[in-house]
Amino acid sequence: MSSSDDTSQATDAGRRSRKRRNSLLLLLAAGLVVFAAAAGGLYYALRPVTLRIAVGPPGSDDLKLIQAMGHAFAHDRSAVRLSPVTTEGATESLALLGAAKADLAVARADLNMPADAETVAIVRKNVVVLWSPSGLRGKGSKKHPTAKISSIEDLAGHRVGIIGRTQANVALLQVILTESGVAPDKVAVKQFGTSEIAEMAGDPAIDAFMAVGPLDSKITAEALEATARARGEPKFLPVDVSDAIALRHPLYESEEIPGSVFNSKPAWPDDKVDTVSVSHLIVARKALSETTVGALARQLFAIRQSLAKEVPGAAHIRKPDTDKDAELPVHAGAAAYIDGTERTFLERYSDYFWFAILVLSGLGSAGAWSRHYLRRDEAERYTVHRDKVLDLISKVRVAETPEELLAMQHEVDGVLRETLAAYDDGAIEEEDLSAFGLVLDQFHHAVAERRAAIGASEPELPRMRAR
Repeated sequence: MSSSDDTSQATDAGRRSRKRRNSLLLLLAAGLVVFAAAAGGLYYALRPVTLRIAVGPPGSDDLKLIQAMGHAFAHDRSAVRLSPVTTEGATESLALLGAAKADLAVARADLNMPADAETVAIVRKNVVVLWSPSGLRGKGSKKHPTAKISSIEDLAGHRVGIIGRTQANVALLQVILTESGVAPDKVAVKQFGTSEIAEMAGDPAIDAFMAVGPLDSKITAEALEATARARGEPKFLPVDVSDAIALRHPLYESEEIPGSVFNSKPAWPDDKVDTVSVSHLIVARKALSETTVGALARQLFAIRQSLAKEVPGAAHIRKPDTDKDAELPVHAGAAAYIDGTERTFLERYSDYFWFAILVLSGLGSAGAWSRHYLRRDEAERYTVHRDKVLDLISKVRVAETPEELLAMQHEVDGVLRETLAAYDDGAIEEEDLSAFGLVLDQFHHAVAERRAAIGASEPELPRMRAR
């Protein structure tokens, strides 16, 4: 073989080596891109989500509870964090939720909820407490004074002092009066702020009082003590129609006030009292991610007991009823956590994984087709080279001189180099290369037989080397 042939082979070998090196670099770059994409997707899926929660008014127990929850979530590095948005009250909180300026809100269930608001958790149950003063005992009198108002029916023609400025309390009293057979317009109402309890207790125009809050409410306890000092022992007014109210107004529930819950000596009340309650809720927009709300509910109920040590009101947090006919539906994410039907990470994203696999498979197939299409000329040349070797086999059998055989061998050497280069480039498959090897073996046999026939010596023949 001449020096020019050696140079050509060295050039082809160098070109194949560079191509293999470039292919490895390309594969490495593709692997890095896939790794970066996977890492980015994992970070996006697992990054903490911060939810805006509207709550108020400033200084309220609700705000303190939400702030404590937010601190606990941040301390535990939870998947969901809270960012309180302080408002003037529940009405403004719900307005922000309806305008999508907040993701969550804390409000009473009987307020005007946005159409897409759904329950996440029950913060507490607000119980209606109605009472009238019995009057102060006169000096030297041994007779216990008797309350002029002993039932809700007796409220007609009298004035009720309501603690709290929200109109929801007035609407609730009107429901109780109506269901009890008392026309609401026959009962006068005056509302007092939570800082005006002493003024309310000393107002002689007030004949009965109403508070709405949890049974351990400091405000309710303070109001009872203040009215007892100013007007005499409280006479608790039972809501005898509490079951009917709960049936006709699903936002309210029938409840009982246990005996002695407000005071033991003397017992306030001296026996259980029927009443109604309304839930105080954390609500979320329906559009909020089920996964996010499920994680929020899981975190909330996991820290509830420990949080109660810092904020006593946290002990009242309860899971909502997940019945589908509930007046206020439970968010699907919270319902999945409560019912134990949450999906795992793989269950949630399995469709995406399969879709990604199908896309990658399709891209791979498309890439292979494109590679073959772009290198179709090389594939066609392979067919031409194979046919050329077959033609040379026929010529070998009629060759007259060793020089003719050697020239044909040199020609086959060139064909072999181009075929191997096409294989390295991916233009032909391994099956094609095997077929070419069979044709090359036939060429070798034909050359050997012809040399023997014309009595020529046997030079070294080109062979397919293992790759």
